[in-house]
Amino acid sequence: SSHDLGVTAMADIVLFHHILGRTPGVVAIAEELTRAGHTVHVPDLFGGETFTQLEDGFAHMQSLDPERLRAQVDTTVEALPADLVYAGISWGVSHAQRLAQTRTGARGALFFEACFPVTGEWSFGQWPTGLPVQIHGMDQDEFFALEGDLDAARELVSSAGTPQAEVFTYSGDRHLFIDESLPSYDPAAARLALERAREFLTKI
Repeated sequence: SSHDLGVTAMADIVLFHHILGRTPGVVAIAEELTRAGHTVHVPDLFGGETFTQLEDGFAHMQSLDPERLRAQVDTTVEALPADLVYAGISWGVSHAQRLAQTRTGARGALFFEACFPVTGEWSFGQWPTGLPVQIHGMDQDEFFALEGDLDAARELVSSAGTPQAEVFTYSGDRHLFIDESLPSYDPAAARLALERAREFLTKI
């Protein structure tokens, strides 16, 4: 295989932004993965709007028609290759995880700061057996660690049926620590998470 020759097959990645929109920090993450040789698509689901407060982003998200939003997401990915890596940050994970679990051909998944259960009413169904996934979040983040996402991530990883399923926690309570354009940014944790993400992409 190409892996034996030390050749990394580059990935097509779709990265869904968080509840504050397609901020410069989201674009910077895409650029970092692009510099590693991947092709990264970053759809703007907020039509150019960005926010600085979670409440404002949440209010904007609630003003959107969920059916239209889902259709917009589906239309976006239909134009992309089938063997995508689905990536999302926080709210964006809801789109990335749904597609990774329901659209055929997924190559892998990268979830930053959120994870949905693989069982129960908020589930998109079982995790596809053998699908590589990497999940990152802070161990005291109220939205990730304390609302059940971290437990969901651990359950997902143990059910994934592949050693390429991992959850990484970082010490701290910041949400959106990976976005360099926000006050919540944590440079050391973000750097480590992106390093791990780049490493993950070379193995799938």
